[in-house]
Amino acid sequence: MHLDGDVSRRAFIKTSAVSAVGLGVAARAHAAGSDVIRVGLIGCGGRGTGAVTQILQCSDKPVKLWAMGDLFQDQLDASYRMLTQGAEGRYDRDAFESLAPKMDVPTSRRFVGFDAYQGVIDSGVDVVLLTTPPHFRPAHFQAAVQAGKHVFMEKPVAVDPAGIRMVLAAGEEARRKGLTVVAGTQRRHQNHYIDITKRVRDGAIGEIRAGQCYWNMGFAWDQFKAPQSADMSDMEWQCRNWFYMTWLSGDHICEQHVHNLDVINWGIGTPPRQVVGMGGRQARTGPAYGNVFDHFACEFEYPGGVRVASMCKQMPGSAYHVCERLVGTEGQSYTDQAVGFIKDRRGNTIYKYEGPNENPYYQEHRVLLESVRQGKAINEARDVAESTMCAIIGRMSAYTGRALKWDWAMKASKLDLRPEQYAFGDLPLDPVAVPGKTSLI
Repeated sequence: MHLDGDVSRRAFIKTSAVSAVGLGVAARAHAAGSDVIRVGLIGCGGRGTGAVTQILQCSDKPVKLWAMGDLFQDQLDASYRMLTQGAEGRYDRDAFESLAPKMDVPTSRRFVGFDAYQGVIDSGVDVVLLTTPPHFRPAHFQAAVQAGKHVFMEKPVAVDPAGIRMVLAAGEEARRKGLTVVAGTQRRHQNHYIDITKRVRDGAIGEIRAGQCYWNMGFAWDQFKAPQSADMSDMEWQCRNWFYMTWLSGDHICEQHVHNLDVINWGIGTPPRQVVGMGGRQARTGPAYGNVFDHFACEFEYPGGVRVASMCKQMPGSAYHVCERLVGTEGQSYTDQAVGFIKDRRGNTIYKYEGPNENPYYQEHRVLLESVRQGKAINEARDVAESTMCAIIGRMSAYTGRALKWDWAMKASKLDLRPEQYAFGDLPLDPVAVPGKTSLI
């Protein structure tokens, strides 16, 4: 992988300064609250298709899918068919019938290839959904903000420190331009998480002293592995199996466990100061699984000596355990995807959230659309970037066997996982990391 971040990123996309013309774009867009909001989808996989169904159905005000883009023609076509014909539900998407009445996507606004994102951005859309593999998020986010577009971007938002810096810079540009940026860390839009976290921040468990977070499960998405045929390039095979490639997914500690780390950061109110991690690969072996690990365990240290234990694994036969806990001087909080409660120091439940709980996948898009219509920008870029960085430094520590500090990773790490070029051809995959031997970059 290429390590000269400045050179490679300049080659991929030109960085522009904020111009006076760009300022105030969001404040003017749909200020009257009656116009159709035109949406562009960048990344037509399962999550992208799900995100479109949610943004098209979350509001009774006019929203229209205007453009679509993907690296692969067959994936774009499959997404288009599903959106027009309907589909059954799954974990992140309710069942839905045809959304054709909410679509206006002629073939001229369906873009394919590594530059498909630019076609979508330039097609006349108001909002872009960034749902490609995480590796591409920083460049796509930067391009969208430079073009004055409101953004929904899925988590994680990068796979390396160089990408995080890019996201943070684009996020500040979005703030100056008054653009709305909503992230796919949907727990921040889930009622019981909002309620419990507010109580924690208001002192319900006293001074926070420790925490734990977990995403432990069996295999995920193994059925989606595509074999590398004789006529399939390395780049195509890796992109079609992105979940198993560190440079594309950031490994599952980034792609999935970032949700739990985000809740911890949210509750404590700041990112950690250092980390030491471990991990390995015992169940996912062989080239079909690329170069990712199947388990991680990290200890994050926050200001004031607060230590948080973090675990995630994807191994068959493993117990399912996905939750977050914060421990304070007066009690503890617990949250998972279904419930949230607070206990006192003796372990007695003293509060449990029992109010309404809207589907957060819809709620995050509802928040985005209302922000755009009202001209009141919200910006989640820094929060999701910092939570993503937690996952990245956890992976870096586990891969190398080294402890590392947040400030060093944010300011000095030169790790940049981008390939030399974006083209279908040969692309040797980095070897599986070996703690104690893999270099810390």
